[in-house]
Amino acid sequence: MNVALWVIAGVLAVVFLGASISKLLVPKEKLAGTMGNLSKWVEDFSPGALKAIAVVEFLGAVGLILPAALNIAPVLVPVAACGAVLLFAGAAITRLRRGERATIAGDLVYLALAAFVAAGRFGPWSFTGH
Repeated sequence: MNVALWVIAGVLAVVFLGASISKLLVPKEKLAGTMGNLSKWVEDFSPGALKAIAVVEFLGAVGLILPAALNIAPVLVPVAACGAVLLFAGAAITRLRRGERATIAGDLVYLALAAFVAAGRFGPWSFTGH
């Protein structure tokens, strides 16, 4: 189970890194059209808000891996996973408000994966005592 938690945390970290880098480096106008309907939500946010989301995603990627890998405050891993749950819940709500029901499945899958990491790392497979 520990390996599964590491793999899922790694997948989420890669997703966060990719998303944050694209939001930081690609202008809003280009970002809105890069992935068709999957990126239309960008139109609802200012460039500053997109940069703030990118920073949160980057911190989430770091928080999912580094604390455990370096054994420095590993309790931050499930905290980061809880933050990921909130971020993906916000993404799903944004898609629902925009009427983009067909594109919500990915957000819900990532939300479930983040919840799995949070539950596993807060629960029986935490880094403390093992």
